[in-house]
Order: sequence, then structure tokens, then C-alpha cells
Amino acid sequence: MLTATAKTAVRADFKDETLTYKVMYKWGLVHKQAGTATLTAKNHGDLLITRLTARSESWADRFYRVRDTLNGSIIRETFRPVYYEKIAREGSDNKHDRVDYKYPGAKVIGHCTRRAWDEKGKLVRDEKRTLDAYGTTVDMLSAFYYMRSLPYASWQKNHVVTVNIYSGKRKELLTIKYLGEKNVKVDNKSIKCYHITFIFTSDGRTKSSDDMDAWISADSRHLPVKLEGKLKVGKVQCLYTGKL
Repeated sequence: MLTATAKTAVRADFKDETLTYKVMYKWGLVHKQAGTATLTAKNHGDLLITRLTARSESWADRFYRVRDTLNGSIIRETFRPVYYEKIAREGSDNKHDRVDYKYPGAKVIGHCTRRAWDEKGKLVRDEKRTLDAYGTTVDMLSAFYYMRSLPYASWQKNHVVTVNIYSGKRKELLTIKYLGEKNVKVDNKSIKCYHITFIFTSDGRTKSSDDMDAWISADSRHLPVKLEGKLKVGKVQCLYTGKL
């Protein structure tokens, strides 16, 4: 196993872009669009400013309404996150998590704030905590750019890198496992992709959530064209809808 450092990333020169996705719900014979997501990146000085927005379709709102926004920024040269926040409005929940990063010496410190409100707007959680780690550290937003920066073309099947991943709640380990090349059909077009799996563990051994798969275009853009994760019932897929 390779424990990644910031130098593992081979690119951080992302251009300004807007990536759009349709979110599909699959369960047995059910295959229906449940929402949309948009991922944007803008260069601002030495930083890459990122945002992910996701919302459920009106039919899905009746079961579980989602209006999520993830914001963050990354130092392009070192691929170090500066801050990350998740504003989640899911069902009756209203949550706001934020991580501000500091880099004293070789350590990565995350100053975390977690707040939550009930359906009447009453503050029911207001927590602060500090996370610390050594080595490459990402969050659920910068992880998507980190995975696009890796040199898959030079890897053998089953090659892995492991990095730290922060949420507002805890520190975990994220292992990115390369599963080889595969053609993926998106809107009736076959795209040559690198297939990877995200494996989340709390201590390097105990899984903290289900694995997530991603298929990244095997070209210079390294576009995430398909992502897939399990739900308690069925699974969810995010399919790229932009220009290929």
C-alpha cells in the first residue's frame, strides 16, 4: 500500500468548469431520475474555488427532500484544502458543518464547527472540535478533485493510495483502489474510463460507510462520468450530462 503525499497528485491545473449530473435511483426494476447535481470550479489567484449543489426531483421530495450545498477551496500548487463546508437540508434536518484547515509543520489541523436546527428553526447542536493528521488530507469535496489528479495510466490494477479525509464530525481514512480500465456507456456513448473504488475506514480496518465506485474518463480531462453508491434500499448513480 502507498500512503499518499501531496506529491502523489500529478495535476492541479484545473480550468474553470461546470460539470452537470443526473442522479438516478435504482431498485429492482425501478430506474428513475431522483435529482440533479452540479459541480463547479473557478480559479482565483492561488486557489481553486469549488462548489457542489444537489437537489431532489419533486416526486422524490415526497419521500426525502434534498437541497445540499458543499463549498470549499484548495491551494492549487500543494493541493491542500483551505476550508470545506456542507450545508445540508435533507428531510426535516438542517445542518451546517465547516472545517477550516491549518498546516503547522507537517501536521494537518482541521478546526471543525457543527451546527444543526430542528424543523422549527431551533438550534439543537452547536459543537466545535479539532482534528489532526499527517500526510495528504482531503474532504468530501476536494476528494473529487484529488481523484482526478492521480496518474492512473501508470498504475497496475489493484494499486491503492490512502489519504486522510475530514468531515465536520471525524477523521477517517480514504483508500482509493484502482480497478483497471472499462468502457462505460453514458447517453448511448461508450467512454473509456478508469474504474476506482472509494473505501472508507475509521481506523484503517473498520469500514465506516459503504464503498463508492467512480469511473473517470481516460483522457486529459479525467472527468468523473459515473459515480455509484449503495443505499439502505437500492442504489444511487450520478451520470455526467455535459459534453464528452
